[in-house]
Amino acid sequence: MSSNEPEHSDPIATTDTLRQQDVAQPAASTASASAVPDASDASGVSEAAEAADAREAVDAPGDSGAPEEPEIPEVQETAQGAGPAAAPAAQTPVNPAPLDPAACAQRLKQLWPALFTGAPKPLKLRIQVDIQQRAPGVFTKQALSAFFRRYTGSTSYLLAVAKGQQRFDLDGQPSGELSAEHRQVARDELARRRERHETRRALEEQERRNRAGLLRDYERTTLTRANFCVLKGVAEADLDGLLALAREEAAQPRTHGPHQTARAAERPGAPENAHPPGRRRGPARAPAPGNGEPRR
Repeated sequence: MSSNEPEHSDPIATTDTLRQQDVAQPAASTASASAVPDASDASGVSEAAEAADAREAVDAPGDSGAPEEPEIPEVQETAQGAGPAAAPAAQTPVNPAPLDPAACAQRLKQLWPALFTGAPKPLKLRIQVDIQQRAPGVFTKQALSAFFRRYTGSTSYLLAVAKGQQRFDLDGQPSGELSAEHRQVARDELARRRERHETRRALEEQERRNRAGLLRDYERTTLTRANFCVLKGVAEADLDGLLALAREEAAQPRTHGPHQTARAAERPGAPENAHPPGRRRGPARAPAPGNGEPRR
């Protein structure tokens, strides 16, 4: 047989070869399918991996299992427990230290000696406002009010108002006229105080005379102590104290007022120098002619 003729294959061998190829193709397709999963299988694997990671995060030591809350900045509170913290002390006004009236008077004299040194002067109206504006934080309102109640209520200040014509500011300069109404109020208050003082003095003098008479009668009486107290209307427990006070007053020199001196000068037998004050004794008059003197 020549080489140019086609070779004839064995029909049995060909059939076996075809069977092997049919078996090999499904195996290869199965292998390729198992080697390259489809898209749905890949997504399932990814979700499973994420779930596993979440379980590991939950089971990690030190975690409580609850989602973490965002941190909130802490707000400081005041001592009362409400609201944010107060501003720094440098930004808040400093409360002035409380002053008693005497300390307040000294401080006012240091700041404004032209007004508060020497005899009192009628003050400008609403002068507390000027003080707070020119010396902020030095005086409290209560301290100034207490001081001015005492200052303007003194007898010397009332005399200055009763006789004055002008009011004065912190620099000692005139600042407005005194009204006639304010002067009259000051005069009325002075008259009331004078009357009250005279009434008190008269009462004290009467009580002193009563004690002196009680001592004099006790030293002369022949009554028993109990009967004497009943007669005088004095409690027996108070008798010794009244007698001791009467003896002390009797030992003190008496000071006579002008009206007492005038009455003493009018009494018969009064000494020559006991004359009312302010009335000068004139020179001795020359004897009239005919009284033993020779005529000239």
